[in-house]
Amino acid sequence: MREEQKRALEHFLAGRAGASAVRIDDVHLLSGGAIQENWSLTATMKGGRYDGILECVLRSDAPSGVAVSHGRAQEFALLQVAFRAGVTVPEPLWVGDASVFGREFFVMRRARGTASGHRLVKELNLGGDRELLVERLGEELARLHAIRPPVEGLDFLRAPTLSPALQGVKDFRNFLDGHRTAFPALEWGLRWLERHAPATPELVLTHRDFRTGNYLVDETGLTAVLDWEFAAWSDPLEDIGWFCARCWRFGRFEKEAGGMGSREALFRGYARVSGRPLTREAVFYWEVHAHVRWAVIALQQGERHVSGQEPSLELALTAHVVPELELEILNMTGGRHA
Repeated sequence: MREEQKRALEHFLAGRAGASAVRIDDVHLLSGGAIQENWSLTATMKGGRYDGILECVLRSDAPSGVAVSHGRAQEFALLQVAFRAGVTVPEPLWVGDASVFGREFFVMRRARGTASGHRLVKELNLGGDRELLVERLGEELARLHAIRPPVEGLDFLRAPTLSPALQGVKDFRNFLDGHRTAFPALEWGLRWLERHAPATPELVLTHRDFRTGNYLVDETGLTAVLDWEFAAWSDPLEDIGWFCARCWRFGRFEKEAGGMGSREALFRGYARVSGRPLTREAVFYWEVHAHVRWAVIALQQGERHVSGQEPSLELALTAHVVPELELEILNMTGGRHA
């Protein structure tokens, strides 16, 4: 972070917090965040509501992004709604524009813990009792899915013109039709999704990237659900299927709930808060959907590198997961009346 950005942020924080002076004592870029950047800030606030030491995170746009990702002001609004609904998220503090930082951003209170999926599935000292953690995650999703349109401040979220399932098929097909390379296995998956698309009785607020890697845990359990840039009005089972999808288990395939615990624990926690029992059969469609969607996102990430917008080894390698996803899609759908 450049010195002039730091000074501008100190002035911004002072104004928003009602402080007479602010000094940023520590600032560093956090790891992760292929679509956004996250900066850890430790500031000394003099006066105002936050007098003393404030530990927070500034979340800003990366140099390039994915078209369907919300802007930071929109993500801030989503965070506010989730926070008020009792979902365990970092407290949203203030939103700022490019005149301060050079890019749109918001500031939230820092939550403690580790998010790395590869670490969480291996380091059993993190997260406490894994079955209780997965139950808790089910409860968090149920609280989120209790939010239904319309909601003040979320006018930018448009309801799908088709059912969520068929809207996904349409969006994925539009992208693949415009791509220079053919992907027959993904086209097969799209056709399967189209033929087996379920109805959605009621739209709810969904996270749409609720997975291991996008929540923080410490030694005792969950501390925060992160990364709300893909949230939308959709079918609640989309979040359940994304969390359970084999591609998001980080190699712990026997742990069907995010590589962390049992599917039964996730379903149990969800039903406890929502009153809605879940079945493996109903969720299966959305697991197939998750693999197709992740393949499309991986291709989009690779395009960010290839286009020269954001040269990145991480983005380039992301596209190389597509063949593995294609194989899983064929394995899941080949014997299911395709």
